[in-house]
Amino acid sequence: MTLKIAIAAPFKHTRKTGMRKNELVYYYALDRKWMSTDQANRLLIRAEEDGFLGQQNGVFSPRFDVNEIIIPIGFKPTSSIFERNDPSQELIGRIAKAQGMQETAVVSEMNRIIKEQFDGNLLPAAALVLLAKKYNVPFKDQRDALAATVKKG
Repeated sequence: MTLKIAIAAPFKHTRKTGMRKNELVYYYALDRKWMSTDQANRLLIRAEEDGFLGQQNGVFSPRFDVNEIIIPIGFKPTSSIFERNDPSQELIGRIAKAQGMQETAVVSEMNRIIKEQFDGNLLPAAALVLLAKKYNVPFKDQRDALAATVKKG
């Protein structure tokens, strides 16, 4: 979700539907100071590969409705947006798709489980597994990767 928010941010803030590469790199690296220019270029490549951005005649456009994205106050993407295959993010997406809900709603429900049912003593990956079980969303292919994130925590 963080990647999608980072991609949506310049389009929402400028209220443009399309932007050139130099405008996007300027936004990420110089205007917001979120990352270096090299990282901004890599972000655009990743967003295009993952299907979040399309490019026509040198103009990038989001391939999703940016109006549905809520950018939290003080948002700054972490280095995780450059990492592939975040098992928690994958599971959030699966649950959202299976339930026909937004990813932010899944994250909210995950946070409620952590806070209300476990007094904050549950890691997010474990809460996501509980949600996946609740909604009968398959997650066994992500089990090892999720377990690795729990062990890191």
